[in-house]
Amino acid sequence: MPRLFGTDGVRGLANRDLTVELALGLAQAAAQVLGSDAWEAGRRPTAVVARDPRISGEFIAAAVAAGLASSGVDVLDAGVIPTPAAAFLIADIGADFGVMISASHNPAPDNGIKFFAAGGKKLADDLEDRIEALLNGEKLAPTGSDVGRVRRFADAEDRYIVHLLGTLPHRLEGIHVVLDCAHGAAAGISPEVFTDAGATVTVIGNDPNGININDGVGSTHLDLLAKAVLEHGADVGIAHDGDADRCLAVDHEGTIVDGDQIMAVLALSMAKRGMLNRRTLVATVMSNLGLRLAMAANDIHVLQTRVGDRYVLEAMNEAGYSLGGEQSGHLIMADYATTGDGILTGLQLLAEMAGTGKSLKELVSVMTVFPQIMVNVRGVDQHRVNDDEVVAAAVAELEHELGDTGRILLRASGTEPMVRVMVEAADHPTAHRMAHSLADVVKQRLAV
Repeated sequence: MPRLFGTDGVRGLANRDLTVELALGLAQAAAQVLGSDAWEAGRRPTAVVARDPRISGEFIAAAVAAGLASSGVDVLDAGVIPTPAAAFLIADIGADFGVMISASHNPAPDNGIKFFAAGGKKLADDLEDRIEALLNGEKLAPTGSDVGRVRRFADAEDRYIVHLLGTLPHRLEGIHVVLDCAHGAAAGISPEVFTDAGATVTVIGNDPNGININDGVGSTHLDLLAKAVLEHGADVGIAHDGDADRCLAVDHEGTIVDGDQIMAVLALSMAKRGMLNRRTLVATVMSNLGLRLAMAANDIHVLQTRVGDRYVLEAMNEAGYSLGGEQSGHLIMADYATTGDGILTGLQLLAEMAGTGKSLKELVSVMTVFPQIMVNVRGVDQHRVNDDEVVAAAVAELEHELGDTGRILLRASGTEPMVRVMVEAADHPTAHRMAHSLADVVKQRLAV
């Protein structure tokens, strides 16, 4: 039986995969696992519950709150706020745990349930497994005054906004930014924060109606943002995803700036200010070769992890690193947040523009982006990708041809018979030729 929890909580089609019954059961099970320390200490647990604005979040949040309160947990309902805001608030008020209801950058029909432990930290695998194991077991059933209460978290947004503004090394006066809030959880907070920080703000994608989240807007659809930056003559554009844990950017010429480039800018800034712990940046194996070369040229080490923000975060926590992230724009700044925070990332990026007087285009010029081609090879035995001698020989031949001007990465899918072939090279034609050539070899050798 497949594991219920994925790499980022429990997700699925709302009211089909993610039902009221499942949400209720997960909340009841989580109350037992994540509230245990409070009960052992002789007090009632407190949990923060939040959601993004997709329509299904309303009934799922109600089911989660019911499951927690019926188990004796006091619930603070923070309403619609970003995922990183929920994580921050759990730590800020000393709650025992929290629940975020969101499917991030997925379309509106999907939804998800993500649990945070005390301190706003993501759950370890063993805690998720314990919750899953209790899902169909006996539940807590207090009565009378021992049941939990559900109250509105009245100052949730204000606490988070004050926190974000407190991270700024520079005010943002003189910068005109276009914000794309993806019709998501950032719509009510991001424009206010950037305005309070001193920027001139133009906003798009800030009219959530429950069904338009991520629909043609946000970090997965940057064309509209690029167009708006050019039309308004803005200095920069910032795009969030539905739950605002990601940030991608557009420079004043409408050119897309991805997470690798943002990491390069922030890593150099933090290193100059003595804030980049051990002069190390944590990134995944999918990060562009240009990022590694740019960091090496500035005496900054890049520690690579498996793909997925949870693996970046694990590596950061293990050694106390201060900056890490993914090409997708999911950046973690450990001095200020326990998870990716798209609003925080955007603020820090604009603060570097304000502090240096440089445009975003000038700042990201520190890194040369190598063309990167990805080919998904389906219908193959992905488990043999690292064992086939012919595939290995083909990789070696291409790596020899590339030398120091590129790299090759083969990744087996963990969920379906597929291998991802990624090639980086100094020019697009070379990357394209090599990626498809290697994909053909994989298809021929590993077909099922």
